[in-house]
Amino acid sequence: MRRFEGKVALVTAAAQGIGQAVVRRVAAEGGAVVVTDLREDAAAALAEEVGAEHALGVKVDVTSRADVDAAVAAAVGRFGRLDLVVNNAGGCVVTSLPEDTSADDWHRQLDFTLVSAARCIQAAIPHLVKTRGNVVTISSVNGIAAFGNVEYAAAKAGQIAMSQNYAARYGPLGVRFNVVAPGTVRTPNWDSQSDALEKLKPMYPLGRVGEPEDIAAAVAFLGSDDAAWITGHTLPVEGGVLTGPNPIDLSPPDTLHKGF
Repeated sequence: MRRFEGKVALVTAAAQGIGQAVVRRVAAEGGAVVVTDLREDAAAALAEEVGAEHALGVKVDVTSRADVDAAVAAAVGRFGRLDLVVNNAGGCVVTSLPEDTSADDWHRQLDFTLVSAARCIQAAIPHLVKTRGNVVTISSVNGIAAFGNVEYAAAKAGQIAMSQNYAARYGPLGVRFNVVAPGTVRTPNWDSQSDALEKLKPMYPLGRVGEPEDIAAAVAFLGSDDAAWITGHTLPVEGGVLTGPNPIDLSPPDTLHKGF
């Protein structure tokens, strides 16, 4: 498929994990990609990998409006347009118990995960109006159901509400806003906790945690014209974890309902 032929995407926190998979997927489908990350060398290396003539690596701190503005300007300056923004930056930065979380920690979590996405949208929206482009924000199942990490969950839920409101506001101008809500995904953040990933598998009816490519596939769908009539929605990509514990006993097979 070449769904991004002639289009330009900007991806935040793109040098590893989900962001990296999104960059590779968009590039493989013919798009030009602006790879933004706090690690300039890693961003440049990924841009070189996917094809330097169709990619640009830019150092960006998403908590800085100046950095975000500069990245959007670099995208338009290099490629002449901007069609897709993927808000992937964010993460759990608060480790205290909810009752012990300071106001400063709340602000830090919300700024990194929620306000950073708003910064990127504000910087990009004039260009997205011109191209009738769209935004896909990477939220989390934590923003939908109670899986802990209260401050992170609140920020992720905020991304969903923000995207719905932007969808209503800018839909008449042809700009779409959607959200992907992953479950547990095998990213470098889990490199030191591989045993934890194994322990999490039973939570998922599909029997495994996610891979970055699972999320990239969903982003490619929502970010492409295949989703031209979809806006304001959240697509959970989570192996069934939101259904709760799998109630079906699959052993022994001969006890299964004949129609299953």
